[in-house]
Amino acid sequence: MRETLWFLIVGAVLVFMGLAATTLRRLPVSAAMFYLAIGYALGLPGVALLRLDMVADAHLLRTITEIALLVSLFAIGLRLRLGVLEKLWTVPLRLGFLAMLATIPLLTLFGVYVLQLGWGPALLLASILAPTDPVLAHDVQVHNPGDHDLLRFALSGEGGLNDGIALPFAMLGLALCAAPAGQGAELLNLKLVAGMVWGVAGAIAIGGALGWATTHAVAWLRTRHAQALGLEGFFALGLIELSFGAAQLAHTYGFLAVFAAGVAMRRVEHRASGGQSPRETLGTVDSQNVEATASNPSKAHAYITESVLGFTIELESIAEVAVMAMVGNVLATIHTSLFTWQTVALCVALFVIVRPVSVELSLIGSSATPAQRRLMSWFGIRGIGSFYYLAFALEHGNADDVVPLMPLTLAVIAASVVIHGVSATPLMNWYRRLRGAEK
Repeated sequence: MRETLWFLIVGAVLVFMGLAATTLRRLPVSAAMFYLAIGYALGLPGVALLRLDMVADAHLLRTITEIALLVSLFAIGLRLRLGVLEKLWTVPLRLGFLAMLATIPLLTLFGVYVLQLGWGPALLLASILAPTDPVLAHDVQVHNPGDHDLLRFALSGEGGLNDGIALPFAMLGLALCAAPAGQGAELLNLKLVAGMVWGVAGAIAIGGALGWATTHAVAWLRTRHAQALGLEGFFALGLIELSFGAAQLAHTYGFLAVFAAGVAMRRVEHRASGGQSPRETLGTVDSQNVEATASNPSKAHAYITESVLGFTIELESIAEVAVMAMVGNVLATIHTSLFTWQTVALCVALFVIVRPVSVELSLIGSSATPAQRRLMSWFGIRGIGSFYYLAFALEHGNADDVVPLMPLTLAVIAASVVIHGVSATPLMNWYRRLRGAEK
């Protein structure tokens, strides 16, 4: 009976969200808020259909969330249709690198001097909360390839970059937690810096090379030999896994490599299509002879990339349901008080002080308008990336150091899902009207 009930619940949720997706885009709510509420309801004592334990189930939660992030990062890379040397890239790079490098020390100081944490746990908390979310920012990210609006492009690129860059800081936080008193400074050395540089550069090189090579190889087989036709989903999943696995093997940052693979695949299509959009390149696809389009030398690259993008967007939506329901369920089963003065102070400090200061510092001298800067400062959405790093820390760290960070992290995620979910639609509508008036 319990299994039957699960089929009914999951089926009803998926059908409802499929039917209501268009309506939700027009309302000041987000789908993530519904998934969060559903997960929470399933974990209530009177229902108890799902009871996830953040500590005991850390490995399972980390694995599922990791898969969700990989799919989302690849999909974001595919959406960013722009030459890699174009000036527009400087803004997401500033947000992804410089804003994160400002966020982590500011949050660390807040953790030490306001929350009264040790330096190790404070750095670990800052690393967990530093990455912005690549999954939940639907209303504020690039939806269609070729969208070069600075705000949406910057926030999308930032979400693709900083999930991988947070890893070394989280590892350093865990190491500081385990280090004997007075010996933490020894961890900060040239070897650590060199490892971070290699982790970033190596990941981008590996993911970019694999994305470029596999896309060219599939297109060559299709256009020259009419082979490797269909099953774009297998190709997408294979490229994601190859990029992540190769990056991990080379001791680089796997999340960054997967994002780079998506960017590289889109870059191959962009060059092959010339000045046309993917839809213009594809034209009308004959449903009776799809293989003719897939193997057409002038259309093959666009067909591959758009098919892979459509597949990964569907997977991304399913992953969002699963992960946000898990987060909601953990919120219902956590044994400590979630909203205290510490969690409220942390949310206010992060959303109102740390994020705006970090963004403003990173964008000094950039082409972003005041309105774009304010919106970038506000939409530092925290969610699945932070949940991943919390599970990662619980799996690899000392429970005594990490468990006190659970209510702080979960409170920020819940607050971000609700506050940013409610504000995204009206603020982006205001932004569109503002941009229309400027034109």
